[in-house]
Amino acid sequence: MQLQQFYRHQQGFFFMLVITFITQACTFSAKSNSPNIPVLQAAEQEKALGEIRSSEKVLPQQDPFEDVSVDVLLDEMTLREKIGQLFFIRANGHFKNVGDESYRQLASKIKHYKVGGIVFFKGSIYGQTVLTNRLQTISDTPLWITQDMEFGAAMRVEETTRLTPAMGIAATQNPDYAYLAGKVTAREADALGVHQIFAPVLDVNNNPRNPVINVRSFSGNPDTVALYGQQFMKGVQSEGIVSTAKHFPGHGDTDTDSHHSLPVINHDYERLQSVELLPFKKVIDEGIESVMSAHIAFPRISSNPRLPGTLDPSILNRILVDSLNFDGLIVTDGLEMRGISAHYSPGEAVVMALKAGADMMLLSLDEITAIQEVERAVERGNITEERIDRSVRKILAKKKEAGLFQSRQTDIDLLNFRVNSPENRQIADEISRKSLTLLKNNNDIIPLRPNEYPRVLVVSVTDTDNDEKGAALAEEMRTYHPAVRHRVFYRGISAREKQNILQQARWADLIVIGAHMYINASGNNQFNSSQRRLLHQLPSQTPKALVTFGNPYAVGDLPDADVQLLAWDGSEHQLKNTAPALFGASAIGGRLPIDIPGEYAMNEGLSLPQTTVRFDKPESVNFWADSLYKVDRIMHEAIYDSTFPGGVVTVLKDGVVAYQKGFGYETYQKLNPVHTNDVYDLASLTKIMATTTAMMKLVDEGKIRLDDKVSAYFPEFSAGLKSGVTIRHLLLHTSGLPPFRIYIDKLKTRRALVEAVKNEPLIYEPGATYKYSDLGFILMGEIVREVTGMRLDNYLQRTFYQPLGMNNTRFNPLEAGETFAKRIPPTEKDTIYRHKTVRAQAHDERAYYMDGVAGHAGLFSSGSDIAIFTQMLLNKGSYGGKQYLAPKTIELFTKRQSELVNRGYGFDRKDEEGESTAGTLASEEAFGHTGFTGTSFWVDPQRDLAIIILTNRTYPYRSYGRNISKIRAKVADAVISSIIE
Repeated sequence: MQLQQFYRHQQGFFFMLVITFITQACTFSAKSNSPNIPVLQAAEQEKALGEIRSSEKVLPQQDPFEDVSVDVLLDEMTLREKIGQLFFIRANGHFKNVGDESYRQLASKIKHYKVGGIVFFKGSIYGQTVLTNRLQTISDTPLWITQDMEFGAAMRVEETTRLTPAMGIAATQNPDYAYLAGKVTAREADALGVHQIFAPVLDVNNNPRNPVINVRSFSGNPDTVALYGQQFMKGVQSEGIVSTAKHFPGHGDTDTDSHHSLPVINHDYERLQSVELLPFKKVIDEGIESVMSAHIAFPRISSNPRLPGTLDPSILNRILVDSLNFDGLIVTDGLEMRGISAHYSPGEAVVMALKAGADMMLLSLDEITAIQEVERAVERGNITEERIDRSVRKILAKKKEAGLFQSRQTDIDLLNFRVNSPENRQIADEISRKSLTLLKNNNDIIPLRPNEYPRVLVVSVTDTDNDEKGAALAEEMRTYHPAVRHRVFYRGISAREKQNILQQARWADLIVIGAHMYINASGNNQFNSSQRRLLHQLPSQTPKALVTFGNPYAVGDLPDADVQLLAWDGSEHQLKNTAPALFGASAIGGRLPIDIPGEYAMNEGLSLPQTTVRFDKPESVNFWADSLYKVDRIMHEAIYDSTFPGGVVTVLKDGVVAYQKGFGYETYQKLNPVHTNDVYDLASLTKIMATTTAMMKLVDEGKIRLDDKVSAYFPEFSAGLKSGVTIRHLLLHTSGLPPFRIYIDKLKTRRALVEAVKNEPLIYEPGATYKYSDLGFILMGEIVREVTGMRLDNYLQRTFYQPLGMNNTRFNPLEAGETFAKRIPPTEKDTIYRHKTVRAQAHDERAYYMDGVAGHAGLFSSGSDIAIFTQMLLNKGSYGGKQYLAPKTIELFTKRQSELVNRGYGFDRKDEEGESTAGTLASEEAFGHTGFTGTSFWVDPQRDLAIIILTNRTYPYRSYGRNISKIRAKVADAVISSIIE
């Protein structure tokens, strides 16, 4: 046959490779002495090789791009071959050895019964693609590959991009997301060798008890379903993939699952026109290429009241084809479903579907029997060959349009670039976050503040046997909260485990209930009686947040929950994108696309802005991830050059920690690698994150004024030049105090050191010269104590660090325990004063002898905590919904305030001339500070950016790491140059 000849030269090389591989594998097995490796018997080997060789074709010289007419192809087919083209058979896309029984059955149906294509179910990326290519080589006619991909390729294929279900997409109130979802889905389908996807669902979900549609539908409003369905379809078809609208004429208003029995909808045609049919009409007018039928009876519009729509000419021919003018592919829903297979034999169902108007027969319960019965039906005159030709012609035309008669093999190398790409994941993550819909938020529990709810219990409730359900939610929540515990109420849970949940509930300050029930049609309740009983036993006085992961109607079961949040899906992807929103790390703005009877009306929802830092990928805030690897190289080279033994770089942009990595080791012995949550001695960053911050707060409150005389606090400043020193001078380093004094040869108590600083004479007139001075900040630390009645560390802990959730920021970290202290790399081998390796104690000797708490040094923190601090500054003093500092105060302190030097109050600013540790690319608005131990942060408000570097460059001795300034500048420039402007 012409079609067979057309492919011979393309397939020969592939089969030679397969034969060589199998021959070598079998030879190896035959020689193996291991009893654990099964060996193919010689006869079986020959049989397997024979089956492959039988598929080879002798190739004449022929142009592979010669146009093949559909009519010619059709004329050359026997009746049996034509009938085979109507059938699309089930396959799992996992690796299959050619000797596997499942593969042999699949290959037999393709080779001997000439089926038209495949409906892939569960599989893996490479397993499905390799299997597709192999099956394509053994089929005379190219196979048409189809797959359900309602929420992306991940609905069936592992490790592909997971998308939020349709209802969640509609909750975003942005139809562009439907287009992007369709485009991402089609892009990955194409890479996998799939030609047609069964999506979008155009059913109008107007029945809360619907057991099969639910969040698969965009909305309970037909116009919304139409709009989002059109956009999804356009996204799919923009990539050259066939989109299939389903389930015609509408599966939304039923409380019966057609997988198990035959649903009946008793609406008349007028009602169908205004609701169920409207979305289908819209997408047909916009050029949808395929429609899938529903196994539902419509007695008021059909002459046969018990006939499923798939088999009913009144539904498909009269309404879909004649009334709606659809001339594309009509696809049956799975013919194995009990709504069909319980009432009709395999062949009878196909004949009836053909007569009704269907073209593609999916998932017959018995394809071989069905093909034989359809052939007999033609011979007996029950159906004409012309009718079969009409559908086969459509199928072949689609195959030709897709270029399958020129090339049917999928390029496996493209999988590396097109499947689960950063771009695809970024779109999926954004849709996921935007879909979250907050219906209730009593007492403003969301965003969660760890200081208000220090102990959180997550209880995941599921009707499956999965005893780890919801673990990803709790794990991600721990990124934002140090004390989150997780328990699962799963099917088969023991009485002891139930008691443990109740015990943990008594421990918690807040209980987050994750409802992981997808659809439950047993009644109005979504939780079963056992689940409801336990939920009602939870402590009534403890606030509760209900998050539904799949079934929005579950909120009706816990009407007294303080928080009700809809997250639409229980996938790990959705869980990870829900957790940040609970803490204000991403905005919440979704709106309800359905009515929840007795609870909420369509379009209800509360909006919350992003108010805290989120941890996310570089692409989410327009970084070139590949470009950011320049930072990796800079840090590795610096470690190699012994600038420091290790460090952590944290990059914050647009409210997102988009890059955070640990490099090297705690010491040059290279025994303990650096981790991103390591805590470093900040040295002079203390001046900003402690003393300057405290002074800003006190200025805000009117308790301190910048022009207050220091003499108002210390009588030692009442005479001479010192009488002119103000708070402003101390903040600008223009007080006249010397840079520092080494008092600790003799003075080794806090009181003695403070008294020495108070009595230190000035070396120049106040305001006349800039001299960076630790002494001025030591004095300001004491002024904070005078004004507040609290030591600097206690004041900051209570006013800033604890409410901000900066749990890794503190003076005297040894007081936090050994576990905390072990996260702190050593700063120096002190051979002069302490005669030991300094670790988890202030590196600065004066701060150490001042009980570890001083205004100039002694603070410890992590990259994540400093990200919170810098985000508070970028937010103009606000974080987590709380205003810590007035915007005008932030602006005042961070802008240039001296003619002598480009500095703010306390803050350093980018040098206007010469080299700057902020790099060459930072804007002129950039402000920050550095620390002697090798720490720094720079904030660029123009780019909503902060770059944080923590190292212990003073280890083993402070004479090391002199190159640190250049490294800071290089990292800053690498980060800024990686931004997609």
